[in-house]
Amino acid sequence: QVRLVESGGGSAQPGGSLRLSCTASGFTFSSYAMSWARQAPGKGLEWVSGIYFDGSETYYAESVKGRFTISRDNAKNTVYLQMNTLKPEDTAVYYCAAGTNLLLLQSGTADFWGQGTQVTVSS
Repeated sequence: QVRLVESGGGSAQPGGSLRLSCTASGFTFSSYAMSWARQAPGKGLEWVSGIYFDGSETYYAESVKGRFTISRDNAKNTVYLQMNTLKPEDTAVYYCAAGTNLLLLQSGTADFWGQGTQVTVSS
């Protein structure tokens, strides 16, 4: 059974940091590109960041570039999203996703999705 389980969400003040984790099971994690996407209240799904299967390349949406860092540990079947200098507009449910093509992931097409974790940024 394929599972992607996100954790690490919660509340933070503007300027603060959070680190999201997504642990995978049921498929060969090291063969898949991974991404993070988010959905703010009343808005559509927004792609945030992606990472190649071996971690050799990473990509970011302009809205988070320089503030967020994606990484992965294939030995632990886990992908991370370090979020720094958080802003209220980062408030959303964050989802991790797995796919064989980073461009498809960027468009919102994935083989597997997690259930999401809430991130709330407010003072």
